[in-house]
Amino acid sequence: MKRSRRRRPAYFLATAAAALGVVALGRLQPPALDDLRNFVFDSYQRLAPRPYDPGLPVRVIAVDEDSLAAFGQWPWPRTRLAALLDKLVEAGAAAVAFDIVFAEADQTSLDHYARRLPEGPAKTQIAAIAAGAIPNDQIFAQSIAAAPTALGLTLSGAGPKRAPPQKAGVAMAGDDPSAFLAAFPAAIAPIAELAEAARGLGATNWAPDRDGVVRRIPLLALGPGGVTPSLALEALRVAQGASTIIIRSSNASGETAFGRQTGVNAVKVGAFEISAGAAADIRPRYGAAAPQRLVSAAALLEDRVPREEIDGRIVFIGTTAVGLGDIRATPLQPTIPGVEIHAQILESLLSGALLSRPDWANGLELVVAGAAFLLIAALLPLVAPLVSALAAAGLIGALFAASFLAFDRAGLLVDAAFPSLSAALAYGVGAVALWRQDQAARRHVHMAFGKFIAPAVVERLVEHPERLVLGGETRELTVLFSDLRDFSTISEGLSAQELTHFMNAYLTPMTDAILDREGTVDKYIGDAVMAFWNAPLDVADHPRKAVHAALDMRAALARFNGERAAEANREGRDYRKAAMGIGLNLGPCSVGNMGSARRFDYSILGDVVNLTSRLEGLCKWFRVDILASGDLRDAAADFAWLDLGAAQVVGRSTPTRIYALVGDESFAASAAFAAWRDEHVTMMRYHAEWDFARARVAAADLRASVEPHWGGCYMAMEQRFAAFEAAPPARTGGAPIWKMDSK
Repeated sequence: MKRSRRRRPAYFLATAAAALGVVALGRLQPPALDDLRNFVFDSYQRLAPRPYDPGLPVRVIAVDEDSLAAFGQWPWPRTRLAALLDKLVEAGAAAVAFDIVFAEADQTSLDHYARRLPEGPAKTQIAAIAAGAIPNDQIFAQSIAAAPTALGLTLSGAGPKRAPPQKAGVAMAGDDPSAFLAAFPAAIAPIAELAEAARGLGATNWAPDRDGVVRRIPLLALGPGGVTPSLALEALRVAQGASTIIIRSSNASGETAFGRQTGVNAVKVGAFEISAGAAADIRPRYGAAAPQRLVSAAALLEDRVPREEIDGRIVFIGTTAVGLGDIRATPLQPTIPGVEIHAQILESLLSGALLSRPDWANGLELVVAGAAFLLIAALLPLVAPLVSALAAAGLIGALFAASFLAFDRAGLLVDAAFPSLSAALAYGVGAVALWRQDQAARRHVHMAFGKFIAPAVVERLVEHPERLVLGGETRELTVLFSDLRDFSTISEGLSAQELTHFMNAYLTPMTDAILDREGTVDKYIGDAVMAFWNAPLDVADHPRKAVHAALDMRAALARFNGERAAEANREGRDYRKAAMGIGLNLGPCSVGNMGSARRFDYSILGDVVNLTSRLEGLCKWFRVDILASGDLRDAAADFAWLDLGAAQVVGRSTPTRIYALVGDESFAASAAFAAWRDEHVTMMRYHAEWDFARARVAAADLRASVEPHWGGCYMAMEQRFAAFEAAPPARTGGAPIWKMDSK
């Protein structure tokens, strides 16, 4: 139904209140909105992860399950780590970064082992051996000093306040960014012997969001010794042999901030200048898991790794075995070793595959959200609900498509969720407001027409009030006529009140049977009922629904007779059983408002309607309760039908194939009906062969074998065959046609 163009104050008040809510949401930026954005951006990364490039100079030496199986439990003696480092140097590694914090001396070294022993000969002997051996940490420190190595440290809110040595100089251009960097008063750093030997020290800290997912990576943080680079940034610096990290902040040369301090803009190390957020953080575009990125530590120690896998590459060493606990979550993977995240950070830095959320993103999203809200709110009152829903869905789809393209092509994180939420809110609030007004209009139509027109018609009029004019349309309908048999005899002796009670008690279950099967009751004509299916609304499978309704009416009549018999028995009076006939037909009818301009009814006309009435009259002639045309039977062939041949009714020049309805689909599939139908088919074959004597005998046999309800039908058939036998009709080219003076 097309919306009215007139102003609707309630609608505009509701949408104005919702618009204020959208503005407040965009200005306040609650954490829940950030969570929604993260979900959207994570989905983008899952849809289009960064493809892995094996040519990037980054590898991970993984202490994996194979390594533990080959060389024993973790932690390993540092002599083994020294051997691992020596092999990397020998293979030409550009830099080696340990995602391991060596905060304590090697407990497996002989001197440490001797100190832990109780006093005695064993301690004296082992101490003497240890005195002549080089401690493990010293061996490891020598290997570190000979290699381009960066060691990991962890910045902490509590713990040692001792400042680790600064390995890189830090130069600042622009405002001091310290207020924007994450600050930590303590640091858990490698022991002094190892820290002094290393060329770089980098923080292994993450900055996970509220859900524990690592999306933003701080390149710099404030520790007890000042500005501390991340392990990935420090590995990049060591690999280039750079000595200084340059921080470009607001109001630096070329960085206009109009006097405001907005934090970090970029971080430069060697030949790489990296755009960063205000807190010197980046958002890497994660790649899918790639086995080529990982090299087993066992394979390296056993000389099974080709030199080209290491030569000229930046190598991270860390644990990947599940039981060692260094597991994090990224937008792509719920569990990933931390060392692999460091490697992916560096891959993103080297390939330029960084994601950024521009400063102008929030403002743009608020403007787009407002425009989307106004567009949907303005459209809703003007077009049909389906059109406005499709428009809202299309707009939301376009917003997400544009947002995804910005992500995929330019690495920009521009949120489509907030503008889409705004469009959805505009549609939801507006649709509810309009629905409430439509309901008020529906109530008005119901009050005006509900007492005179079928409920389905009322609903159609509510949706299409322009149809309250004369005329109609042609539709394929299933039509039903029913009528009580010998109603005059039944009504004899009944008072007006008793007759009214009888008719209400009879018509109520008949009507319910029709309405429960989605039919429309056209009219009551005394004790007769006329109904149809598939108008004014489309009804799927309407012929079968009409057949079910007829069977329901048969069952309802049996219950009605049972109740009347019980009542008559209690009152000690006579009781006459009620019987009815039902005609069913299928075909095109004219349906619409019929009558005059001052008074009209929603009804149907056409030859199909007339034939249905004739079929109902034939029920008395064949002594059955439900007859249907061949067209209706063909549309619901899975019911239990009996072919009664062709009949030519009054007013029609061509015969009509007629069928008696015996039962539903389950009875049609039964062995009992199959046997019955076979005997009936044999009888009708004799009829078609003009062998009326054998047909009469077959009818008599069937009358004796079927249940009493159908005995009358075969008695009538027996009488018809006997009449044909005595006075054969004029011979035609086919089976004899029943001709009767019936309505």
